[in-house]
Amino acid sequence: MKAVIPVAGWGTRFLPATKAMPKEMLPLVDKPVIQYIVEELLDAGIRDIVLITGRHKRAIEDHFDLNPELEAHLERSGKFELLEVVRKISRLVNPVFIRQKEQKGLGHAVLTARPALGNEPFVVALGDIVVKGANTVSRMLSIFSEYGRSVLALFEVPPDEVSKYGIAKVCPVGDGVYRIEEVVEKPSPEEAPSNLAVVGRYLFTPTILEKLEKTPPGKGGEIQLTDAIAALLEEEEVYAFKVDPGSVFDTGNKLDYLKTVITFALEREELKEELERFLRELLNRQRSIP
Repeated sequence: MKAVIPVAGWGTRFLPATKAMPKEMLPLVDKPVIQYIVEELLDAGIRDIVLITGRHKRAIEDHFDLNPELEAHLERSGKFELLEVVRKISRLVNPVFIRQKEQKGLGHAVLTARPALGNEPFVVALGDIVVKGANTVSRMLSIFSEYGRSVLALFEVPPDEVSKYGIAKVCPVGDGVYRIEEVVEKPSPEEAPSNLAVVGRYLFTPTILEKLEKTPPGKGGEIQLTDAIAALLEEEEVYAFKVDPGSVFDTGNKLDYLKTVITFALEREELKEELERFLRELLNRQRSIP
C-alpha cells in the first residue's frame, strides 16, 4: 500500500521562518517533523510514499535524497552513528514527489496524487501531525483488512476546539471500532455532532478519488477532504477508531509546536535533567517579576 503526505502549504503561521524553509522541516529537537511522519509509515511497512509538494518545498526532497558529500565527511570524521542516522531514512523510503501547482485545499492535494496511486487503497498522513505510541497506521491497516473499507483515526478534543478540526459522529461496531455516521468540517461548538476530531491519519478506498473529483469548493473556497468523505458515506461504510489524545501532537501552529518541542526534548535522557532545571528556574523568575 502507498501513502500520501500533503506538504504543499505555505506555512503562513510560521512566517518569516517559513519564507525559505518548509514548515514540515521545522525540527523537533534534532529531527524534522516530516521525518517522524515518514518513520511512522515505515514502521507500518509502507515504503512507497507520495509527497505532494510545491515549488517552495525543495528542502523536503533534499532531506530524503542521498547526500554523498555529507556521508563522506561524516565517515572521514569517524562520526559513524550520525552517518547511520543520515543514511537510514534516505535508503528505506521510496519517495515520489508531485507538485500541487495550485493550492486548492487538502482534498485537491490528495486528488493530485491520483496518477501515482492507481486503483488501490492508500493511506493519507498529514504533514504537521505527529502521532506517538502505538502505531496508528498499523491499526488502520488491521481494521481495513477486516472490514475492507476506509478508516479514520479520531481523538477527543475539548468542545471549544472542535472548530479547528473535521468532526465525526460515530456508532460502535465492537472491539474499539466505530462506524462513521457523519463528518463536518470545522463546525462551531453548537453545530458539532461530537467532540471526536480526525487526527490526520486516513486510509481510503480508491472511491474517495472519484468523490474528490466531484467535490465543489467548500469552506475557505477550498476542496475539503471532509466534504468528499461525507459524499463517500453515501456509497460506502467508513470506519474509525480512537487514538489517545496524549499521543497526538499538532505542529501546525506556534504554541502547539513549542509544546511539542518541549515534550520531545524532555523525553531525551541527555537533555531532560538540565531542561527541567532551566524550566523551573524560568518559571520562578517569571513569578518573581512584579
